[in-house]
Amino acid sequence: MKKFQLCGLGNAIIDILVRISEQDFKKLGYEKGTMNLIDAEAQSELISRFHSREPVLASGGSVANSIVSFAELGGRAAFTGCFGDDKYGLFYKAEFENFGIELTQAPIVNALSGTCLSLITPDSERTMRTCLGISAILDDAHVSSEVIQESEWIFLEGYLFSNQERGQKAVSKALETAKASGTKVAVTFSDTWVIDNFRSAMSKAVEQSELIFANAAEAMQYTLTDNINSAFEALAGLAPIVIMTAGDKGAYLAYHGEKSHVPAFPTQPVDMTGAGDVFAGAFLYGLEHKINPVKALEGACFLASKVIRQIGARLHSGVRASWDECMQSG
Repeated sequence: MKKFQLCGLGNAIIDILVRISEQDFKKLGYEKGTMNLIDAEAQSELISRFHSREPVLASGGSVANSIVSFAELGGRAAFTGCFGDDKYGLFYKAEFENFGIELTQAPIVNALSGTCLSLITPDSERTMRTCLGISAILDDAHVSSEVIQESEWIFLEGYLFSNQERGQKAVSKALETAKASGTKVAVTFSDTWVIDNFRSAMSKAVEQSELIFANAAEAMQYTLTDNINSAFEALAGLAPIVIMTAGDKGAYLAYHGEKSHVPAFPTQPVDMTGAGDVFAGAFLYGLEHKINPVKALEGACFLASKVIRQIGARLHSGVRASWDECMQSG
């Protein structure tokens, strides 16, 4: 038995979640629902602007959120990402240690940790502005071959492909090590702009993956199709296991040639942050623990429906209880 069931590779980002009014949002001039990268000075100014709104902190990053969900369900997990020894980085380290997740990197001295300010409007939409900080230095030197060798799965974050100088080198080393050690590879597309600009590097990873996660917009962008059914059919042939999430239309699964669909659970969303991340972590947990793939998909949808009823990218409590509730139903 390997030491870890799942190891994540991605940007270590501290989420700073703030509720704002539609009026305040309009003053910013942002396109709603977008994620843009900004520099440290602009991020500091933006955080200061909304400091009085009592922001909520959470250790995050796309794949990191999935790793947390996996660990909260009881899985053995590790995570590779770079963060500083500032107040945000130390918060990050403490949270991961509390979840029992092994961090393969120590805090980097005198470094600015990555942050993502998530602005949540009354319609439950979130608009993100991210400063990668020290997380952007993640490269092949930070990737532990030993940890990947001792992991059943490596989960790669699509955002890493956007860093040609460093992130793509980290992915290449992870893929090479995984292939040599029999570690299975899962990849998430992360965002349509990553596909638009870094398709070639992403495609190389997709070709070596056992499992692909994509939402409907990403699936259509990657397959160059204009509807979700065509996108899923095209995506389904690219890996042994393919999952496409489609919001209130549920989730689609292609599992070694068998195709299934699970409807979304009715819910009243408060904050859409992290739904896909929790979904991925939960499905990987089910898959690794030999749960029927369709039932695991259902459990992943159920947890995603729970997380969007609250503020933040992960469930505050009752993760295992919610999973067990779903597993025992039907």
